Amino acid sequence: MTAEVADNADAQAAPEPNRLRSILAGSAGNLVESFDWFVYAAFGLYFSSVFFPAGDRTTQLLSTAAVFGVGFLARPLGAWLMGLYGDRVGRKAAMVASVSLMCVGSLLIAICPGEAQIGVAAPAVLVFARILQGVSMGGEYGASATYLSEMASRKNRGFWSGIFYSTLIAGQLMAMGVLLALTTLLSPEDMQAWGWRIAFFIGGGLAIAVFWLRRGMDETPSFHARTGPKATTWGLIASHPKESLTVIGLTAGGTLAYYTYTTYIQKFLVNTSGFTKDQANLILAGGLAVFMVINPLIGALSDRVGRRAILLTFGVLGAGLTWPILSTLAATRDVGTAFLLVCGSLLIVACYSSVNAVVKAELFPTATRALGVALPYSLANAAFGGTAEYVALAFKQAGNETHFFTYVTAIIGGSLLVYLLMRDTRRHSRIAED
Repeated sequence: MTAEVADNADAQAAPEPNRLRSILAGSAGNLVESFDWFVYAAFGLYFSSVFFPAGDRTTQLLSTAAVFGVGFLARPLGAWLMGLYGDRVGRKAAMVASVSLMCVGSLLIAICPGEAQIGVAAPAVLVFARILQGVSMGGEYGASATYLSEMASRKNRGFWSGIFYSTLIAGQLMAMGVLLALTTLLSPEDMQAWGWRIAFFIGGGLAIAVFWLRRGMDETPSFHARTGPKATTWGLIASHPKESLTVIGLTAGGTLAYYTYTTYIQKFLVNTSGFTKDQANLILAGGLAVFMVINPLIGALSDRVGRRAILLTFGVLGAGLTWPILSTLAATRDVGTAFLLVCGSLLIVACYSSVNAVVKAELFPTATRALGVALPYSLANAAFGGTAEYVALAFKQAGNETHFFTYVTAIIGGSLLVYLLMRDTRRHSRIAED
């Protein structure tokens, strides 16, 4: 057997039709949670002045980005709570709970009056709603990544890991699609006044639908066959320190690159390159479509060549090409050139995103897998992904925007060192064989 360290190797696999149905149901929920999460980033250009009317555009976007970062700070809390819940009660139960919180957060933002109506209470409600969404998203990632990895068969876990990330991208792309539709149908004045709220209402409604969908999913065979003591935070730290640190290290560069090229890049195209909002939205939407398609293909490749080789490709290309891509993009005024540069950057990021879910799951035993996947990942995500926009805008405001290019390059370089030192989890997986 290839994975000698796999625990619970005698776990019974779910029947194939049930397995596929459950994977697709979990993926659909992941898509909706991603949509709700990224609607905030996609529509930030429109509602920033509603909640933060003072100052110029960069100052308003900086305030909005700070709240975006607050949501990321809440993600480790969600990862901790839902990770423990998922390891003790079940992956399915944690996924149902996470989508419920996302629904409440989205609807709160949708109905919240602006600063002109209720003063400082408006940004306070926005912060609270983002905290709820952060708790939800922090728990969602660990539970759904664990669920998918345990339900997928060993021979194609990389492919399903790519599908997992494609649903995240599809959610973001859906958010961009709603943005493009609304900007086509509504005037800029209506978009800024009330049109942006429609997207949050859509997100809340979709989350309600997913709540009922997830209630009908099967639990994973690995969870049913688990043995040993209940998962605890101290148990994770004491028993799996190397694995936890590996997750933090391999995530840092990938999540920073991901949020640089999928969320901040929209503002970068407007604020630095000089494109209109509509042009920036089209460039990013096209790049995300390519990104969504390529993730399962690279994930499937990892089932043949290994996860480590794919991660090394991301580390080398990301560290070597980030500065040239961003500096060239800052200077271009051609939509086609900008599109190709964004696509190129996202192809590099796909070498991280396509396999990162399964790599984390393959590092931990069943009893502590959901917590092990979620908590270290969320800590790195909060520190590097959630702060990406704020750090970039702060450098720009200080007149040193190129320092951000160097920052991204250095963090990806740090993750490259982790990829060089880690074992290939495809060959040394701890997920029960089927």
